[in-house]
Amino acid sequence: MSERVVDARGSFCPGPLMELISNMKMMSVGDTLELLSTDAGSAADVPEWIKKVGHEMLDTEQDNEGTWHIRVRKAK
Repeated sequence: MSERVVDARGSFCPGPLMELISNMKMMSVGDTLELLSTDAGSAADVPEWIKKVGHEMLDTEQDNEGTWHIRVRKAK
């Protein structure tokens, strides 16, 4: 299993979500991805998409600099 980091800071909706989707397609089941995003919409959009497609939401937090760290695991 591997972990991938996708840096989408400075990109605006739907950019971070599109980067997440394209990266998830290249990953294997069980791999994890951490999306870095400064777009507040990502904190709502990504979990909604993850739930819709059936992947696993691991963690969402915002650091002191305003960057969202959204971790997901590919489930299928």
